[in-house]
Amino acid sequence: MEKTLIWGIELIKTIQTIESPTLTAIMKIITSLGSEFAYLAIIPLVYWCVDERKGVRLGVTLLLSAWLNSFLKAVWRQPRPYDMDPSVGRALENSPGLPSGHAQGSMTFWGLVGSWMKAPFGLTLAIALPLLIGFTRIYLGVHFPTDVLVGWLLGGGVLVVYFLFGDRLGRILSASNIRVQLLIIVAVAFLMNALHPEDTSLGGVFFGLGAGYLLMQAKFPFSARLGADGQTAKAASLVIRYLLGLAVSAALYLGLKKVFPSETSSSYALFRFLRYGLVGAWVSAGAPWVFLRLKLVGIKA
Repeated sequence: MEKTLIWGIELIKTIQTIESPTLTAIMKIITSLGSEFAYLAIIPLVYWCVDERKGVRLGVTLLLSAWLNSFLKAVWRQPRPYDMDPSVGRALENSPGLPSGHAQGSMTFWGLVGSWMKAPFGLTLAIALPLLIGFTRIYLGVHFPTDVLVGWLLGGGVLVVYFLFGDRLGRILSASNIRVQLLIIVAVAFLMNALHPEDTSLGGVFFGLGAGYLLMQAKFPFSARLGADGQTAKAASLVIRYLLGLAVSAALYLGLKKVFPSETSSSYALFRFLRYGLVGAWVSAGAPWVFLRLKLVGIKA
């Protein structure tokens, strides 16, 4: 394994021979398309303004993929290239390196998004962005080439499972009693936290997003495509939805972080789960309810 890592560092150094300040800045912009902040901006956009069903599927699939990545990082705890050779570091991360979260997440996220778009644009997006994002991780010296390769393979595996079983599982869940659906959400969130207690945020978002979606479907089933008049939503209302929804999401995330116990507290994991759960519930249920009250969205027929 050490020989593989040494080879990886040599490859990173070879790639960095083309380095320039401008190119590094471009690489950092591209790599941001595989960050959690990009996903946090795009998933609500899809859910609130495009198609709520696709939005929740995208969110759940990415969350499960991200949890798998975080779990494997904690198991393998492989150092990053700059831990072995500081000269290659062009950015810093606060987690182990294997597998690459950017590579896995971008393959999962953009692969799914691309499948909803018309060819050849969708296919190009699904292939090009994960490849570019993965390359930036190597260029920036934050991942070995093998980290990126494993990330791509895991992301591709998540997509295969989704395309083979996603629709079937969705039909089964839709036909189930809401109590059964909620019980499944609780069980999955519990397992996520039990197997990986170091990070309760992903389990929290999963629980909040899923439970909120069930509440929305049962009490006020909104349609992201419709305005309050039952017609196709106008651009202005879509913009207001998105900006208002994101503003409250940010206020919840940052505000609760300030008032909830810090990392030094023994109850930090619980309150971290609660904070992320409330943000997830806001996205799937709270925001749509507010949009309905403000007449920015329509109810499904």
